[in-house]
Amino acid sequence: MNYKKKIMRGVFPILSTPFDQNGDIIFDDLISEVEWGIESGVSGLAVALASEVYKFTESERDKVLDTVVKAAKGRIKVVMNTGGESNKICIEYSKKAEYLGADALMIAPPIFGGIHQNEIKKYFLDVAENVSIPIFMQDIGESPVPPDFAVELSNSNANLKYIKVEVPPTIPRFNRLKELSKNENAPIPFGGAGGLFMIEELRRGSQGTMPVCAVPEMFVKVFDLWNEGKEIEAEDIFHRYIPLIRTLGQGLGIWNWLPKIILKRRGIFSQAFARRPSLQPDRNQIEELNRQLDKLDL
Repeated sequence: MNYKKKIMRGVFPILSTPFDQNGDIIFDDLISEVEWGIESGVSGLAVALASEVYKFTESERDKVLDTVVKAAKGRIKVVMNTGGESNKICIEYSKKAEYLGADALMIAPPIFGGIHQNEIKKYFLDVAENVSIPIFMQDIGESPVPPDFAVELSNSNANLKYIKVEVPPTIPRFNRLKELSKNENAPIPFGGAGGLFMIEELRRGSQGTMPVCAVPEMFVKVFDLWNEGKEIEAEDIFHRYIPLIRTLGQGLGIWNWLPKIILKRRGIFSQAFARRPSLQPDRNQIEELNRQLDKLDL
């Protein structure tokens, strides 16, 4: 398959949501972040878990997506997380996201209740049958979508076209998807988890990555060099950023603060707050982050 012509691929950062100290969204900063991402060369932007979408009100979900779509002006793809704890909720979120202009959806299975795989399959199929845009199945630790199951889903509905692989270790999952793609219609794999294993995943067939939106230009440069056959140069650049990527990848909570601190430092955000409740980094962590940024001239 000629991936370059037929699929979405590239760097699709997850937007950080700019909040003020009262927890209100600063929409002008969000527009600035979208513009900055586009100027950095990204292929898409997403509103997802690292955006704190699970802390949005219903009206905020719609307003954030509408703002991002209008700011993007069709220059890049926009992906919206529409997962929910019931088929009905997910369908409603997904239909609304398509109506508001999302180019694709990102959906993880429900995380509560120990749901049987047959029910998870119905969950995905019910949503896929109610929209006409592609879906990234999100494979996360709390509700995994293993490679063989992902292939089964992808073959059941053409809208289930992508998978964001995040269950560690991700490398065996990429290996398995690559193996299955030789004989079956496997979903197109993207990496996640902050982009920490981007190089290893590219080597095993990843067609994109979804890091946080703190240093999008680096991920774009690495992706482009890799696809030009300049793998050593791509690795050299990526390895310079590993300490920063590790710091950013501490998990939800602190992870919601650190990219915003970087975005404020880089002049994209006017403020750097996560919406409460959220574990705030201490002074030492912020000093460590600033030292890493100084070394990278950011």
